[in-house]
Amino acid sequence: MEPTLKAGDRLLVLRRSTLALGDIVAFEDPGGEERLLVKRVVEVIGRAVVVEGDNRGSSTDSRVFGPVEAGAVIGRAVYRYGPAGRTGLLV
Repeated sequence: MEPTLKAGDRLLVLRRSTLALGDIVAFEDPGGEERLLVKRVVEVIGRAVVVEGDNRGSSTDSRVFGPVEAGAVIGRAVYRYGPAGRTGLLV
């Protein structure tokens, strides 16, 4: 699958919105690195979500670090506002 996002994309993230399958969410790296990860929700399990990157071959996601607690999710990415020429709603 072609990745939805590219390095350098700037995103508008709505904090603590209800999560559903297919949502693109931002959360702190569970591996301990000081960075945010942005992945797609592929499964909701109680109060946790399973996330995967759109480029499965080169993505660090729930297949590596397991489900992410819903409370650890910062929010749902809804809009790309930069760079110019790549703006628009995220689906």
